[in-house]
Amino acid sequence: MIVQMLKRVRPLNAALVMGLIALGGVGLTTRTLPPAAQAAVPKAAVPVPLPAATRPAPAALVAAINALGGGFQGKVGIAVRSIDEGWVVGHAMDQRMPQQSVSKLWVALTTMNAIDEGKLSLTTPVTITRSDLTLFHQPIAYLMKDGVFRTTVGDLLRRALTLSDNTANDKLLNLAGGPVAVRDFIASRGLGNIRFGPGERLLQAKTAGLPWKQEYSQGNAFAQARARLDPNVRRAAYQAYVADPPDGAGAGAIADALARLRHGMLLTPQSTSWLLDTMSHTRTGRARLRAALPAGWSVAHKTGTGQDLGGRTAGFNDVGILTAPDGKSYAVAVMIGDTARPVPERQQLIQTVVSAIVAMHG
Repeated sequence: MIVQMLKRVRPLNAALVMGLIALGGVGLTTRTLPPAAQAAVPKAAVPVPLPAATRPAPAALVAAINALGGGFQGKVGIAVRSIDEGWVVGHAMDQRMPQQSVSKLWVALTTMNAIDEGKLSLTTPVTITRSDLTLFHQPIAYLMKDGVFRTTVGDLLRRALTLSDNTANDKLLNLAGGPVAVRDFIASRGLGNIRFGPGERLLQAKTAGLPWKQEYSQGNAFAQARARLDPNVRRAAYQAYVADPPDGAGAGAIADALARLRHGMLLTPQSTSWLLDTMSHTRTGRARLRAALPAGWSVAHKTGTGQDLGGRTAGFNDVGILTAPDGKSYAVAVMIGDTARPVPERQQLIQTVVSAIVAMHG
């Protein structure tokens, strides 16, 4: 079944795929969780290691992931961790890929941690004004009346996670303490190979080769300013971003973090349940992880998509927790860091990773 699925993913070489499967995954790294990184001044409990693997990674899945990652034309990192059995397989899973809106997950975790500490609550009132607007996808901007939208922290979390609303996310980022607070959370929980950037405005402006101006948050102003740039300036900025993304993360570290979340190692039980339930209602990326799930399976996930330039996209991602009908679950991260392949091929890659997991699960 896995062989048939892999043949549908272009432009993979079928002979290469079958050969790798015959070898049982030779050449693909499997690993246990690396030692947890410590924060300079821990703000929470010392990170607890994930449970050790109770059995080796399935050879057929090792071969399938190896073939998928190696056969795709572009930079891609893939990681799959069994939350119940502890094994991990992946391709280039320690190479940092642009997260883009996947990084909203770390803002949500930091915000939920502030709630656990009594600094905020889901019902804390929040007022959004035009000075809070960012760029690109921000549906909240259309809900403003006379330049104001009144809401709550819980509503902003739902909008940031399920709709990937950039303004909702940046407002939460500010309420939670800014980028430093998010980086402190990542370090204090020992999440390792995960960077957090400067926030949506500065990250996207620098990726395009522009200095940020708040006027870019209105209408199509950012796209117009970007279009007026010298093509060489924009190309250099784009290339610098994909080469060393300030929001870069390894697929393996993301899968490990998701497993920690599922095991209840990052938040209180109530906050863990609330966050995973919210992520299960994500509306973005309908043709990514969710599209390959058969009846009875569920997913709690977060997507991320970067800027385009000349047919290339800096970040086309989906990460989440797949849960089978029998209750067993898998943390999955598929991070396409830079590719010029058509969108349907990117979606098919992500879907086939899911199909390989489902086939292995049986």
